[in-house]
Amino acid sequence: MCSRNITVLITGCSSGIGQSTVELFLEQGWNVSATMRNPEDSPWQESGKLICPRLDVNDKDSIQQAVDRTLQTFGSIDVLVNNAGYALMGAFETLSAEQIQRQFDTNVTGLMEVCRAVLPHFRERKQGAIVNVSSMVGRIPLPLYSVYNASKFAVEGFTEGLVYELSEFNIKVKLIEPGAVNTNFFGRSADRTNATGEKAYEEYSARQFEVMDGIGAAGLDSADVAKAIYQASIDGKSQLRYPVGVEAKAFMMLRNMVPDPVLHSLVKNCLSPLAFKTVGRLIYRS
Repeated sequence: MCSRNITVLITGCSSGIGQSTVELFLEQGWNVSATMRNPEDSPWQESGKLICPRLDVNDKDSIQQAVDRTLQTFGSIDVLVNNAGYALMGAFETLSAEQIQRQFDTNVTGLMEVCRAVLPHFRERKQGAIVNVSSMVGRIPLPLYSVYNASKFAVEGFTEGLVYELSEFNIKVKLIEPGAVNTNFFGRSADRTNATGEKAYEEYSARQFEVMDGIGAAGLDSADVAKAIYQASIDGKSQLRYPVGVEAKAFMMLRNMVPDPVLHSLVKNCLSPLAFKTVGRLIYRS
């Protein structure tokens, strides 16, 4: 796919994976619509190749306005990258109904609404690609991520279902499945609030969060995920899933190779970043 006058719209671009993805597409000569909830926080100035519309996936009007502005500015959209999202972390009993609703509104319904806004344009042109940023936990659930796991399982099911619906319109559909990434995902992009006050999980949660923080700090660089997103956008293949990182590839292989109790034991006993990486590298050689 030649990059001349080709346009990508990316959600969640103010930091992390989104920011790295914007920069890679710009380097490759694409027109980029780098959308975010608060454009005043944009790390870039707009230019002939770059606009930064406001897009909040929980605000349908802002979604349509961002899509309209992108089309008015660049004339077309060739690739949609759904990257916006956050992680609700904690034992299920510590999470309120409101927190859970917000998790699904952002990670699932919001992603669907962005697709809804772009798909008529793709169908009219009979071409396009949707690249949804999922996660390893969309296939391999991790402790204290029960609701976040569920949201990513939903993204996986929705995306795979689109394959059947959109193939006759020559629209490609892709899933990016990173392992741990060293970004704000473990900071401002996460919610660990114990909203119900349930204390039964305090000791376990404190221990497990320390492990998860270490794994995140030792995780992939966001640029590695951006490369996978770019490759999925241009390769023209029917490939659906793109695991990113040795650990993601290894644990996904295990998902298909061992019984659930064995897999759960392996995950449960990866009690340090080193153990997590070691298991991955022993199982999978990239």
